Amino acid sequence: MMWFALAVDLTAIFFLSYVLYFRRHGRRDLVLAYVALNVGIFSVVAMLTTKEVGLAVGFGLFGVLSILRLRSDTISQGEIGYYFTAIALGLINAVAAPAPWTMLGFDALLLGVMYVADHPGLLSRSRRTVLTLDVVHEDEEDLRRELERRLRGRVQHVLVQEVDYVRDLMVLDVRHHEPRPAPASASGGQGPVFSLPAWMGSR
Repeated sequence: MMWFALAVDLTAIFFLSYVLYFRRHGRRDLVLAYVALNVGIFSVVAMLTTKEVGLAVGFGLFGVLSILRLRSDTISQGEIGYYFTAIALGLINAVAAPAPWTMLGFDALLLGVMYVADHPGLLSRSRRTVLTLDVVHEDEEDLRRELERRLRGRVQHVLVQEVDYVRDLMVLDVRHHEPRPAPASASGGQGPVFSLPAWMGSR
């Protein structure tokens, strides 16, 4: 039964790391991290469930996981979500190996949620931008109008991270909507249309 659970776990982590994550975000190094973390969690938990290991060892394992810090130069909150899903898949597939339908159901739930929540078409125009302005705005409405002019979209929320009156600048965390793409021109994409001067058309 544990070998079946291992096969299910490998299939699930392949779908999560390659089909969902890599094809959408393209970071090969994190694919390796997700697979290694998932298989490592599965192996350790499988050992704990099949051997008579003291309860203190199990609590020690989860204590190590709880203090694990994801250090990277560009780890986003979405990629941390993939980390926790990889951990959850390893735990579920190892613990629920005696109940294969329960295991498959939770795997399908986790993968389905990640597929929908990280779909490119979901909230595709919502953006988060951290920018620095070379002017300090005292009035919130003036600041919002300035940001909408620069970002060419509707600003939803502004968080002021830093104000420097010496250098006269502001560091802002802005949540905004990108503008909708402009409609196609009436010419149907046939290229520019040139008109003749009046004196040439009179002949």
